[in-house]
Amino acid sequence: MVKGDKDVERRPSVRGTSSKRFISPLTRRILTVNLLAIGTLVAGLLYLGEYRRTLIANELSSLDVQAEMFAAALGEGAVVSDAPNGQFLVSDIAYQITRRLVEITGTRARLFRADGTLIVDSRRLGGSGSTVQIEILPLPEGNFDPMDALLRKYDDVARAIRGEGPLPEYQENPIQSAIDFHETSSALTGNSAVAARRFGTDGIVLTAAVPVQRYKKVLGAIMLSKDGRNIRRALQDVRVDILKVVAIALSVTILLSLYLASTIARPIRRLAIAAERIRHDRGRKETIPILTHRRDEIGDLAISLKEMTEALWLRMDAIERFAADVAHEIKNPLTSLRSAVETAGRIENPAQREKLMTIIQDDVARLDRLISDISNASRLDAELSRAEFAPVDLGGLLGALVDMRNAAERDDEAKLELEIVSTGGLEVDGIEDRLVQVFGNIITNANTFSPPGGRIRIALSRHDNWINVTIDDDGPGVPNGKEAAIFDRFYTNRPEGEKFGTHSGLGLSISKQIIDVHDGEINASNRRDGNGGVRGARFVIRLPATDT
Repeated sequence: MVKGDKDVERRPSVRGTSSKRFISPLTRRILTVNLLAIGTLVAGLLYLGEYRRTLIANELSSLDVQAEMFAAALGEGAVVSDAPNGQFLVSDIAYQITRRLVEITGTRARLFRADGTLIVDSRRLGGSGSTVQIEILPLPEGNFDPMDALLRKYDDVARAIRGEGPLPEYQENPIQSAIDFHETSSALTGNSAVAARRFGTDGIVLTAAVPVQRYKKVLGAIMLSKDGRNIRRALQDVRVDILKVVAIALSVTILLSLYLASTIARPIRRLAIAAERIRHDRGRKETIPILTHRRDEIGDLAISLKEMTEALWLRMDAIERFAADVAHEIKNPLTSLRSAVETAGRIENPAQREKLMTIIQDDVARLDRLISDISNASRLDAELSRAEFAPVDLGGLLGALVDMRNAAERDDEAKLELEIVSTGGLEVDGIEDRLVQVFGNIITNANTFSPPGGRIRIALSRHDNWINVTIDDDGPGVPNGKEAAIFDRFYTNRPEGEKFGTHSGLGLSISKQIIDVHDGEINASNRRDGNGGVRGARFVIRLPATDT
């Protein structure tokens, strides 16, 4: 067994493997590509870094406005003037103002003197009848939320990829001073400042510090702070909405991907199984399924495969007929040769023996010529399939062929005449050597049947997109009813007096084969006079013109 046969046997059967697949590889690829696109989009949407920064900026801006209101109220209500000591903040009044304001805003307020000491902290405010205690506490532990943990890890990875570091950690000393926070330090110099800090695992503390002034004199700094739970909740709500939309989009994508895969993979699988069955089947009952209802590439593929299969069957039939014809044509000279050889041993007459040897030599020459022509004809298909087409000027080709034939003309040969009756382009796409072979075969055939001194007239013309070549001779014409048969393999009809076996009958068959490869036509008919008499044969060759 040759290597190629082993490779064929080892290749898994399409019928066997495809039936075991739950999801075809093509379906998996379609799903993977579509889901990857959705996943990439979701990854981008879930990263709400810019949205988070916007929320923080808005909260800080709002907190800064509130701090300005606190500072204005304290500057107007809690500042007194003492001639010896100048202006200063009154602690009791600052307590009352701060207590009333923090009840409204819900923030934590801390008031620092100009020297940095803490004089008011809303976490430790007290008064007659009530106690206000606003504290920033860690988020409750609660149950573990895998989605929340996953999103937190995703945020960390996304910030790391973007090169963004985490927020600074919020720290609070037991004895607080204005120098503990850069924003209060800035406020004591007369400049407002805001800050955002990380608190705990996922908390945010927002602070805003504003100088407390009276007549442009900085008497202290008020710092408001609040947690960022609302920011976290806003981000969570947006992400939940995104995930809801993604879930719907994902479901639709999966369904559409499966539908798309079924419309592609299933018919291709049917075609593959049918092709596999045709390969293994001994008869012709298996056919390629017709998908003419599909107006797409798969429908075109099905039609092409069916036409290819039919062409292969026709080619196999042609090969079988060719083999049968070859066997029949070779058998005749072999039978004659065997009979002559068997007889030669029993003949004693030298004259008869010499005559018999002449017959043997003729049969051997005939057999050799036949085998050579059969070999050339069998290689023609392969040569035509490998050859590259190029523009061929039929006017120049026929002109050169006629000049060459007439230059070598003998007395017993017909004279060639060429007439070009077209003014349009006479170029075709083809193989020049093979077209020369076609015209040479027909001219040789016409010369064989033409009487001495006859004429072979060649007319070249163009009609629309076709170029016509007409070759007329003055011979006996084509036998009635044999206009198509003369192009069959091994068909011979030679003129009287010609030695038997000098032609194989493949010339016109090869010519038709070459013309078919060039998408042309070749026909034979008889020229007749006014009374219906045959005046000679006519061959018409039609080839598609090259568009220039």
